[in-house]
Amino acid sequence: MSKRVMVLIGTKKGVFILDGDEGRQSFDLRGPYCEAWPVNHVIANPSEGAIYATGGNEWFGPAVWKSTDLGETWTHSSEGLKYEEGEAPIKTGWSLSPGNDEIYVGVEPAGLFKSTDGGQTFEHVQGLRDHPSREHWMPGGGGLNLHTILRHPGDANQLWVGMSSVGVFHTADGGQSWTPRNQGTRNDYMPEGMSKYPEYGQCVHSMAMAAGDPDRLYQQNHCGMYRSDDGGRSWLSIEAGLPSTFGFPSAAHPRDTDTLYLIPLNGDILGRFVPDGAAAVWRTRDGGKTWEDLRKGLPQEKAFFGVLRQGMATDSLPQTGVYFGTSTGSVFVSSDEGESWVEAATHLPTITSVETLVVN
Repeated sequence: MSKRVMVLIGTKKGVFILDGDEGRQSFDLRGPYCEAWPVNHVIANPSEGAIYATGGNEWFGPAVWKSTDLGETWTHSSEGLKYEEGEAPIKTGWSLSPGNDEIYVGVEPAGLFKSTDGGQTFEHVQGLRDHPSREHWMPGGGGLNLHTILRHPGDANQLWVGMSSVGVFHTADGGQSWTPRNQGTRNDYMPEGMSKYPEYGQCVHSMAMAAGDPDRLYQQNHCGMYRSDDGGRSWLSIEAGLPSTFGFPSAAHPRDTDTLYLIPLNGDILGRFVPDGAAAVWRTRDGGKTWEDLRKGLPQEKAFFGVLRQGMATDSLPQTGVYFGTSTGSVFVSSDEGESWVEAATHLPTITSVETLVVN
């Protein structure tokens, strides 16, 4: 049976979807959906047959959108997406993690919510913001947001979240209590005389969980690239061989624990675009010991785009596809694990997220 490949794209002006076949050489574009709201993340829940999106801004407020017909029509709800009276109002939804029993939503200002009724209503996972460190949480350049949610595949009570500019936190009891997991990740912008390796306060940019090993986590940080082999209790620098210590997205291979994809940028104060204006996806096949740059089909001059933290993904086909969307509205696709690339869409609004869905 032939398969349909869908690329789910969040942008500053709504959701777009690319439809293609297994060859992944050409795609049809549709959208914008979600009434052209600013959307930060779009992701599928195959077990439910639904697609979810989240976004908003200070004008619209936060919302979670849902489609049960592969993106043709959408409904949305914001019921319960609010903090207690007296706290700063929620500006927007940032990230989603749908599963069989609940949907988690990360928001700005940083916090976590969940829905147990398919995205109709939400409740605050209070334990995270009750952490004693909260009064010291500071925003990164993109705000104080909870942008990454990782679930343990065999234990529903275990979650990891990434917050800018707070760090990685972990819960083993479904969100009642949380522990910082930042040992070994540095903070180069700490004031003079203070430790560059604090318990929290690091600016994590993105995380990815390795296939088949929930203790193997990869982290792209404002200050380096890291791997953990113990569920984030400690982190090892794996940035040697990369052109920069700075970048946003990371995407794990769906079957190979040691394979990861990155798009380094030229630095935090140098423009935040691909180094030398020449685009490359960097791949490791040995857990970060060595890296190789993949450039075939990507622009190699005058390419001054960036890629945001949720702007890169892989698919589940036997020969894995790799995808990324740029700040200038292009989507690039590789059907051969990064060896070569085609430009599948151009001139979209700024792309905030890329995810994939493969259906029969």
